[in-house]
Amino acid sequence: MQSVSPVSQDDMHGYTVAYEREELSFPVYVVGFVGAVLATIGVAIDNIVLIGLSLCALGFAYYNFPLLETGKPRIGAGQYGIFAEGLGILAWRSIKAIELVPVDIRGSTSNELRITLEDPLDRALLVDWRKRPFYRFLMRLPWTIGSGNIIRIPLDVFDRPADEIMHSFSRMMSFFRR
Repeated sequence: MQSVSPVSQDDMHGYTVAYEREELSFPVYVVGFVGAVLATIGVAIDNIVLIGLSLCALGFAYYNFPLLETGKPRIGAGQYGIFAEGLGILAWRSIKAIELVPVDIRGSTSNELRITLEDPLDRALLVDWRKRPFYRFLMRLPWTIGSGNIIRIPLDVFDRPADEIMHSFSRMMSFFRR
């Protein structure tokens, strides 16, 4: 019997990782609240500068809104490959290497998962989830595409430690690529 790959992210089974619950939502709520207050005051006193600042703050909160949706799988791995929200499922056969890379940003070290693909992205995807609804088009995604067919996923925003995510992805890759 032939298995069929999942059509949506909700159909994924296996190892999944969501955004962290406590630390990430507070700044988004605060900036959203500050943006709403600035917009109210700016409209009340007819100050275009305050309205502009409120639009910047509300734009930041809108971009980071997915951080508030905790518990929803953002990245993961299963029998078909590695999946990421807003990207799709990368087939195991198309993945050349997975590595955990420490990245220094302004004196702080964060961890990044780098997935190097053997094929171009369009051929590496089993299922393409890059088409998103219009209202989610400007929201944060858990991945970026680097040069040379590399997908970069910052891991410090997730609810599991970076080394656990790396170990699980590597273990699953070695098991399912047989």
